Amino acid sequence: MNGLGTDGGGSTHDTVSSTHNTVSGDAVIVGPLLMAQHIEGIQLPPPPPDVPPSQGPMPSRVFVNRTKELADLRDAALSLAAGPEPGVVLVVGVGGVGKTQLVAQAVRRELHRLFPDGQLYVDLADHRRDGAVDLAAVLGEFLRALRVHKDYVPGGLAERTALFRSVAATLRLLVKVDNVQHAPEVRALVPPQGLLVATGRRVLPSLLMDGAVLIDVAPLDGAAGTELVRRWHADADEGKAADVVRLCAGHPLALRAALEWLAARPQLTLDDVVRDLTAGRYGTGDDGVREATGMAMGAGGGTEEGGVGEAVDTVLDSVVAGVSGHTRHLYDLLGVLPGTTATADLLTATGATQVDEGLGELLSCRLAVLVESSDRPRRYRLHDVVRAHARLRARALPEERRRAVLRLVVDFYADAAAHGDALVLGDRFRIQPPPVRPLSELAARGTLFTGRPDALEWLDAERANFRAAVRAAADEGWYEDVWRLCESLWALYHSRKHLADCVESGLLGIEAAQHEARPDVEIRMRNQVARAAYELGDLDRAESQLDAAADLLGLAGDPRLSGVVQESRGLIALARGRSEESPGAARERAEEARELFERALAANRAVPDPHGIVVQSYNVAQALVAGERWADALDVLDEAAETARTTGDEPMLPRIDLVRAHAFAGLGSLDRAVAAAGAAADAAAGLKQFAKLDQALELLTALADRAEDRPLRVACEEKLGALRRTMGLRPPAAPTA
Repeated sequence: MNGLGTDGGGSTHDTVSSTHNTVSGDAVIVGPLLMAQHIEGIQLPPPPPDVPPSQGPMPSRVFVNRTKELADLRDAALSLAAGPEPGVVLVVGVGGVGKTQLVAQAVRRELHRLFPDGQLYVDLADHRRDGAVDLAAVLGEFLRALRVHKDYVPGGLAERTALFRSVAATLRLLVKVDNVQHAPEVRALVPPQGLLVATGRRVLPSLLMDGAVLIDVAPLDGAAGTELVRRWHADADEGKAADVVRLCAGHPLALRAALEWLAARPQLTLDDVVRDLTAGRYGTGDDGVREATGMAMGAGGGTEEGGVGEAVDTVLDSVVAGVSGHTRHLYDLLGVLPGTTATADLLTATGATQVDEGLGELLSCRLAVLVESSDRPRRYRLHDVVRAHARLRARALPEERRRAVLRLVVDFYADAAAHGDALVLGDRFRIQPPPVRPLSELAARGTLFTGRPDALEWLDAERANFRAAVRAAADEGWYEDVWRLCESLWALYHSRKHLADCVESGLLGIEAAQHEARPDVEIRMRNQVARAAYELGDLDRAESQLDAAADLLGLAGDPRLSGVVQESRGLIALARGRSEESPGAARERAEEARELFERALAANRAVPDPHGIVVQSYNVAQALVAGERWADALDVLDEAAETARTTGDEPMLPRIDLVRAHAFAGLGSLDRAVAAAGAAADAAAGLKQFAKLDQALELLTALADRAEDRPLRVACEEKLGALRRTMGLRPPAAPTA
């Protein structure tokens, strides 16, 4: 039900006035022309700069011999771009052979001209868990890169896929995807127009059957490798350079690491590199470790890949052995970290010293790279082949040392997440106490983040690391840290709609609560999983989690836990009511939801929790409107609005006025409905709640159409179109009348 029925049941709210009758707070009934002018005057934020995204690793200045591969990639792109359908190119080779750099070179030289609307990039290794990629998260990043405001990014994969295809429908885009393992990962990210270039370690036959073009990238041959060595080391003897290429199996990553190491030691020569690599003096001597590193190079595990892996392993052993002690310590720390990236703040928290110097040396040796990030801190990561080597080294560390590092990592993320949660969601109900360490103690310099937007960006940038930290804590049996992280991360998962992450971490949180015999925590965790499932449209799964949570309510002391469960049940009842075909069945669902929200309201009044009282009153009113009890809803909303103003809960006021507008419309009081919707639009614009502003303008458009108020309808349509353009969406279709 949309609340726009014609029931005119008697109520003091049902009186229709002509002008200047106060409806709610500052909402005033005005004439049609004045309201249209008022809507026209609503200030929207300036649109983001109209600059096409240009994502992905930068090309290197030194790049040799890949003439054939570059030509093949260029020819494939030209051919596919000329066709009516989007195209796919699959670039295959062992890890670290230079696939990503090949694509970067091709883009810089020619491909960028074919795709003027921008380049999107993702490394699927950052989004892969248990072998599967969180494609919803990838599409969310793509949408934001295409200037879709976060408030307009939906939660589910299907909705994000549809929006991506809609936003990109007229754009000539180049999408670059690293570390592809399965064909469906590619198909989901193909732009409607343009080209997708994927890199991976194995051929995907089903993609070739779909028409993808294959580019095979092999290690450098002797001549090309020697040319590369002599570009880096101009006075190198050709014979010695050829020996280095042979010992590195023609692998560009190994060659670069060896020559960077030599460049930092001007007292040594290429003979020293050849001698050390020939002797393998820095190797572990563990054939199993070398075999594992070889397998990390590629998916097939064939003789050639194994030989390349052993060569790279030998080079990395030599390079790591030659760096300073504090840098070697940092490298080993990076091998222990559960996530994929690290900041100087995190490394300092784990006990590392001379962090800036060590990171600088790792960067200069090409063992680490800088990562693009939307927030302020510089993030570092090891190349995936180097990371495999570092993690194998970490296996040789004493177990006590490894666990001590993990302990510090988990402590850092647990405290940081708690501080971020407090800034993002404010004074909400939490089970865990505030962190002991102040936010300033978590940063090596300055602070991790300041203010809500900054905190949310930081949490989002660390999302993969949070996921890894939760898993690591669960594996180590640190159950309190697991649920603490899960509770705090609701601020991120709910705000940015990382719903799959919310389910995954929540299930670990449930297990942790059971280990800790904490029914209160288990209720909270099950409710978070239920809310994520609800937003994903999986109502059956949500209800099963809430059933299990309800069974534990008798063991929980805080009445608000009952409130959150009843609220979630009420939301599900409302959702089921919207899908009912029978009006009578829909009203029954609405009444069921009202009763559940009334219980949640009573639980919050028992504490008392002012914000919870406002939220549950608003929910009760929603259920009353769905049940066509318009006047009753208005009475509840009046009280909720007064409480919100008294307690400073302004963010709830636009939501309250939107429901108020539906209630007035249901009573037939269209002027009051317009005034309430206008008040919602004003408040939402002032609070920068752009999704709520969108809802208010859509409702005003419908009300104007119903009232045959053309000036107001035109004003709302124009403002709504401007808002959606600002938010990165195409404007709605032009009116036909």
